[in-house]
Amino acid sequence: MKKFVKKLLPDTHPLRLGYHRVRGSYAALKAGYPASKLRIIAVTGTDGKTTTVAMIAHILAYAGLNVGAASTAFLQIGNKREPNPTQKTSLTAGHMQAFLQRLVREKCEYAVLEVSSHGLMQGRFNGITPDVAAITNISMEHLDYHGNMDAYIAAKALLFRRLNGKGTKVLNGDDQTFLPYSKIPSAHTLVYGASSQLSDVEAGTSFSRATVAIEGKKYALTLPVPGAFNLYNALCAIACAQAAGVEPAVSIQALASFGGAPGRMQQIDAGQPFAVYVDFTVTPVAYERTLTSLRSALKGSGRLLVLTGSCGDRMPEKRPLVGAICSKLADIMVVTNEDPYTEDPEKIIDEVLSGITDQPIIRGRDNYRPSMQKACVRISDRLEAIRFLLSLAKPGDIVLFSGKGGDITMMTAHGQIPWNEATIVERELRNAR
Repeated sequence: MKKFVKKLLPDTHPLRLGYHRVRGSYAALKAGYPASKLRIIAVTGTDGKTTTVAMIAHILAYAGLNVGAASTAFLQIGNKREPNPTQKTSLTAGHMQAFLQRLVREKCEYAVLEVSSHGLMQGRFNGITPDVAAITNISMEHLDYHGNMDAYIAAKALLFRRLNGKGTKVLNGDDQTFLPYSKIPSAHTLVYGASSQLSDVEAGTSFSRATVAIEGKKYALTLPVPGAFNLYNALCAIACAQAAGVEPAVSIQALASFGGAPGRMQQIDAGQPFAVYVDFTVTPVAYERTLTSLRSALKGSGRLLVLTGSCGDRMPEKRPLVGAICSKLADIMVVTNEDPYTEDPEKIIDEVLSGITDQPIIRGRDNYRPSMQKACVRISDRLEAIRFLLSLAKPGDIVLFSGKGGDITMMTAHGQIPWNEATIVERELRNAR
């Protein structure tokens, strides 16, 4: 019956959304509105949300505040982290309210929440009024659910409308959402932007740094995590912390010891003579930023080796774009299975490969030749693909395993199966040694 109703009524049908929103409101009521006993910092956007949430939580803890956080990759209470078992960007309403109750019991002052457009549309945040609402950026994603970019942007705007004219908006001045979101009432607005705040940007395989301009003062910001794009996330985090009363200088000091977020440019070091990262890169914009940043960190004859794919039951139109970007920026790319859900994994791989027009597709590791300077290899089995890519890596290379990030399962037509990419990659590196 449940499957029949889902087929009859689209995801965004008013009846389905109404049902979800009632459940969200009831969950808050049943839990006793725990959000009212916390200061809420909520972060939405397409890319960078998880890392930004982790940065904000780190800054607040550094400033001596008791903080909890909920994100796609982790749940945090005080200085303890645990995996998010749902792997959902926004917890279901029941899980969210239960988590907030835990924070209240642990006497947390702040809750930093990662917020998805789906969660906003479905009322999972009913009963939660943020004190600070922030956005990282918007790019093409989730259009299978929202239909078009205008609807996607409007869904994200629901977070800022939850301020009810109070609190603080934190907006990205470089993003297409700045003008429409700046018109939504709030008591205060903070604006950040790479174009106006960052200079002297530099990124290596284990760091990123820049000079940051904030309210007429300049600061030297160094992050012990790679990727120039993480500097953009840091700007958002600093602004959110500022809205919570933490001075920018304190945030800059705090971020110097930021340890990253699980599965977000997570470096795997088993003593190998090349750099290895596990990341949640999934959107075309994220691939462009991540691969460009990693290429700039290469030295000498080092190469960029990338494992890629695409999620099933989600936006097939982005798959050839991902293939084209990886083909352009990677020296060796391997296209493999990711999270097929109910789709045929081979069909998903075909669609990623359809974006590659400038080189032949090599089917299987046995057809690859070491003399190839640039190659695209198709290996359907993800574990075999990981082993193959690691076998090619030489001193000075950078290897990126994208798509799975901090997930602890893989979604298939037969249900969830255990899959922790960071653990698997580290195991394979140690076995190889």
